[in-house]
Amino acid sequence: MNPIVTVICTCYNHELFVRESLLSVIQQTYSAIQLIVIDNASTDESRRVIQRLVDEYPEIVFIRNTHNIGLCRAFNQGLGEATGKYIIDLAADDVMPPNRIEMQVKAFESLPKDYAVVFSNAAYIDSSGAKLGYHYALRANGHAKGQVPTGDIYKEILRRYFICTPSIMMRKSVLMKLGGYDENLSYEDFDFFIRSAHDYKYHYIDEVLMYKRVLDDSLATQFYRIGNPMLRSSWEVCNKAYDLSRSQEEYDILANRIREFIKKCFVAEDPEQALAFRKLLNYIEDPGWKTDLLVFLCRLHLPVNWLYQRYAKWRNHRNLALMQQGVPFVQLER
Repeated sequence: MNPIVTVICTCYNHELFVRESLLSVIQQTYSAIQLIVIDNASTDESRRVIQRLVDEYPEIVFIRNTHNIGLCRAFNQGLGEATGKYIIDLAADDVMPPNRIEMQVKAFESLPKDYAVVFSNAAYIDSSGAKLGYHYALRANGHAKGQVPTGDIYKEILRRYFICTPSIMMRKSVLMKLGGYDENLSYEDFDFFIRSAHDYKYHYIDEVLMYKRVLDDSLATQFYRIGNPMLRSSWEVCNKAYDLSRSQEEYDILANRIREFIKKCFVAEDPEQALAFRKLLNYIEDPGWKTDLLVFLCRLHLPVNWLYQRYAKWRNHRNLALMQQGVPFVQLER
C-alpha cells in the first residue's frame, strides 16, 4: 500500500495562479495524496477560485482564515490536519510536474529513517509559465552540473542557501518532532533547514521536479527592505544554530553567515538588529574592525536603502537575463 503524501498549499492573493498550482497536485501520477489548502485571508478572488475547485474535487480540505496569521502558523494549521507520512509545502503560485510525488516517495521509501528531506532541481518560470532557467545548471543530458550536497549537509546549510525550498518533501515524523514551523518567525526555510539538518540527512534527486514562479520582485530579497521582520527572524535562527553547533568549523561558518546578515542590516538601515548580530558574533570570535565599522555606520542611519532599491531593480533584470542565458539561480547574487 502506497504511503499517503499530504500537500499543504498556503494561499495569499494568488488568484491568477492557485488553480494551476492545485491542479498540478490533482494530476499527479501518484494517487495516495491528501491536499490541504489554506486561504490566509486573501483580499483578491483567491478564495472563490479555490472554492470552485473544491466543488469539483470535494476531497480537498479547505481551511478559510478570516485574518492573515502568517505563513508559518498557516502551514502548521495544515500540518495539524495532515494524515500523510510525507509532507510537501506548496506555494499557491508554484507548479509540480506530474511525476514529482511518485519519484520522491520512491526515493524516500528506499532511504533509512535518518533521512528527513528529499529535494531536487527546479525550473524557474515567469507569470505566463514560460521557462526562465534552472536552480542548478544542467548538462545536455538534463542532469545537474557539479556536485549537489547530499547526506549530512548541516555545515553546507550553515554556509549558504543552495536548496530550492519548494522542491523539498519532508518526513512528517521529523516535522512533528521539531514542533512544525516556528510560528514566531516571519519565514520558514532557514530555520527548518538548520534544525532538521543538524540531526538528519538530506537526499538529492537529480531531476527537475518543481516549477517555481518568479514574479515582479521575486528575485529582490526582502531582507533589504526597511522595517522588514526577516532580519529579526534570521537572528533568532542564528541563535539556534549557535546552540546546535559543536565544532570550531561549524562556529566559523556561522560567523561568516552572521557577517552577511550584518551587511543586510546596514542596507536595511536597521542598527538595532545589526548590534544584536554583532553581539552574537562576539560570542564566537572578535568581530574585527571592519564589522565594527559597518555597525557604526549603520548606527548613523545613513540613507542608503533608496540607492540599494534602485540597484536591486537593475540587478533583478540582469539576473532574469542571466537565467535565460543559462546561468543557474543558485549562482546569482542574492
